[in-house]
Order: sequence, then C-alpha cells, then structure tokens
Amino acid sequence: MPGKNIENRVELRNISKAFGGVAALKDVTLKAAPGEIHALMGENGAGKSTLMKILSGALQKDGGEIFIDDEKVNIKNTYDSKELGIGIIYQEFSLVPDLTVAENVFFNQLSKGSRWMKWDKLKREAATIINNIGFDINTGVRVSSLSIAQQQIVEIAKALSEKVKVLILDEPSAVLGPTEVQKLFETLHTLKSEGVTIIYISHHLSEIFKIADRVTVLKDGISTQRLLVAETDKETIIKLMLGRSLNAMFPPRNAVVGGEVIRVEDIYVSGKVKGVSLRVRSGEVIGIAGLVGSGRTETVRGIFAADKLSGGKVFVSGKKVNFRSPADAVKQGIGMVPEDRKRQGVLLPLSIKHNVTLANFRGITGKLGFVRFGEENKKSRELIKKLAIKAVNENAPVGSLSGGNQQKVVLAKWFNRDCKVIIIDEPTRGVDVGAKIEIYNLINELAAKGAAVIVISSETAELMGICDWILVMREGKVQGTLEKDEFNEENILRYAIGAS
Repeated sequence: MPGKNIENRVELRNISKAFGGVAALKDVTLKAAPGEIHALMGENGAGKSTLMKILSGALQKDGGEIFIDDEKVNIKNTYDSKELGIGIIYQEFSLVPDLTVAENVFFNQLSKGSRWMKWDKLKREAATIINNIGFDINTGVRVSSLSIAQQQIVEIAKALSEKVKVLILDEPSAVLGPTEVQKLFETLHTLKSEGVTIIYISHHLSEIFKIADRVTVLKDGISTQRLLVAETDKETIIKLMLGRSLNAMFPPRNAVVGGEVIRVEDIYVSGKVKGVSLRVRSGEVIGIAGLVGSGRTETVRGIFAADKLSGGKVFVSGKKVNFRSPADAVKQGIGMVPEDRKRQGVLLPLSIKHNVTLANFRGITGKLGFVRFGEENKKSRELIKKLAIKAVNENAPVGSLSGGNQQKVVLAKWFNRDCKVIIIDEPTRGVDVGAKIEIYNLINELAAKGAAVIVISSETAELMGICDWILVMREGKVQGTLEKDEFNEENILRYAIGAS
C-alpha cells in the first residue's frame, strides 16, 4: 500500500526447525526495520544459517510465521523469496566455476528478455555493479580463475544485480582483507541509506560495533532480545553467545623454543613470491601477515610443494630437501591446513573417521596392508574427544559439521601425523569465538609438542595474540618482521601497505 508506514521490513516470529528429531531452532524471533543493519550472532551450530535459509526459502520451517513489510507471507522456495526481494550471500559460494564473472552475476536472469544474449552488454553491466562497490574484476574471465576474495565480491555483485529489499550476508568478510572489508562496509552503508534491510552474520565482534544498528544473539537455537548496538558492549554479547564470560581470548603459551626445524632461503613461486626467506624453530609460532594478494598463501603453498618453486632452497632439520609434491612434504613431517578447507582440507562426503586417518594411513593398517577397523575407530574417537569436535560420532560426514568443527577435523588429521612443521592458513576463518579459543589452545599444544608452527591470518589481533614474531609481506616480498615488543596494528599495516 503506497505511503504505508512499515515498522518491520522482516519479522520472523516463533520460528522452529528440527532435523531428525534434533531441534535446531526453538521459537526464534527476529525483527529488522527498513534501512537497518541487523547483526545475527552466535556460536557455530547455534542456528544462524538455518534461520536465514528459512527466510531465503532454501529450508522450510516446522513452525512459526514470517512477515515481510508487516504482511504475513508463505515462503515455500527460493523463487518465493526472490519475488519478495530477499537476497542471500551464503558462507559457501554458490557460483558456477566454469562460467564467466558476468554470467555468474546475472545467472538468475540469463533466461529473461531477448532470446539472443548480448554478451558485451552483459559484461559491461556486471563491471558497473562490481565497480560501484569499489572493485575492479575482469568480467569476461571464468570464476575458477579468481581468488577466493574476488569470488566473494562476485557473490555480492550477484545479489545486488537483483533489486533486493532484504540482503542477508553470512560471514561476508571471512575471505576479505582489511581494504576489501572497508569497501564492503561502505557498500552496506549505501544500501542502508536506500532503505535496504541488511542481516549481517559475523563472528567478528569488532565489525558488529562498526556497522550494525541492532543485534540478535542465538544460543542453542534460542534467540535473545534485540539489543541496540550503541547501548551494549562486547562482554555482554559474548556472555549471551557462550553463556559465560570471556576472560582471555588468547591463552598463554609456555612452549620451549628449541633448534631450527625449517629454513626457507630466497624462494620464488611463479611471479607471486619473490625471494622470501624465513626460519622457524621447534616450539615456535610465527605469523605471516599482509593484504590479500601479498603472496602469503603462495609462499606456504610453495614450501608445501602444492605450487612449484621456481627458485630458492628449503631445509628441514638442517638438510636441503627437494619436494616434488605435497606427498614428499608430508613424508618429511610437514602438514598444512589450507585456506580453503572445504575444497582442499577435507573430503566432505566422507566421515570424520576417514578424514582424520587419511594423513597417517599406515597407523591403522597391519603388515599386509589391511585396515584395522578397531584401531581406526579408537584413534578417531580419541581425536574427536581431544579436539572437542561436536558430532554424533566418528561416522558423521564432515559435510554435516559446522565450520568450526570442520576446521578441527583438518587439525585432527595432522595431530594424527605428529608433524615437525604445521602450516595453518587462516586458522579461524568462519569460526565462532568459543571455537577460536579451542583452536588457539590446539596451536599451543602443537608448539608444546615441539612442532614449528607457521600461521597465516588476515586478523592482525589473532597474529599478535598467538605468535612469537610476525613476518609481513607485500607484493610477493617480505616487507618487514616484527618481534613481540613491536606488535601493534599500525606497524603491521604500515609494512603491509609499504609505508615503512
């Protein structure tokens, strides 16, 4: 009705949902006004993504009501939600790798209009949307050729290609660097000024206090009251999420630093890494910082032989090694938790049991090569308990777990191997506050066992909290190194942008 004064653009009232008799949501209520950025927070498994999938039509509610613009609606599928002006950007990308950027941006509209596709126009319009949110990506290339950060931008552009009244973002900043995150925030503020309602899911408390107007917290499938962000604080939100106070984000580490375990001298990787050197000792945790595209990931992939070195030397325990493949690196006691855990770190359809024993198959086989199933079950149960992986049992598919628990499965795989060197790329991406602390404890335990640990993270606070020293990269080179007494965000950023 024209001129109608809308109180709530979105209202989810007493929403319930169960899977196999297990309640995921219990009478959850969420309200968000037009032109409001509403944060939705909670631990992994609290029900945030389930609630948003119900709003987007990907899942059906068992009970409750949904109102859009103060009118009750029945969202039976994703088509219904799109017709109501609801757009969603999932934590897991929904792009088609073999299609171009432009084709992905307008994927839901390719069959509309003329029977003939105007490809140049399509590319121009996609480029305009991407440029309007502050980025420059070739819209004619295949999505498979893009970095994870660039793919996230394409996802955002895809959602904005349709006229949305409600935009849901599930961990949108998880794969973005500081510069990209700032551009994202500017885009969200523009959309807010145009009356778009934004529901923003994030594990980063600092983001919530920068951009959100109100926040709702889910714990065990139950919602709290709406809180005005300006009238609350981090401690209050953490207590609502965890049911307890968060005394120490970064647990103390008491590892004894020993002799050199790995040394890298002047390595090069296909124009992306240009003469990087580093040295890590037993019991030491070092960090690699830098903006997206600085060569951080390419450096560790080169060390692990996931990418081929075009120059330089690698030494393990003082001996020069020449890895032809990751299998060679693993044989020499090097393990790696990759940035993209779903595609490179775990096999989602397989069970926890099969995933955690893959890196050390000999440990569960007999002399004739037959699997000792009893030993396999025992070992996997021990690791599930040790790493506090939340699952029904060791036979649960990894794809059924939350992001934080999937990350623990990748770590469990290398715990089972007793590696000399552990490389962890973005250890807590998409992981809630409680699970972050558990992962930091696991990193401490690896160091205490004598491993040399290399951590890459886009979160400077994380690196400062868990590392002994930090190496900062820019344009494929080491721009500088920082000792503990030099740690602060300004120093890291100065090196990262080339200001020091």
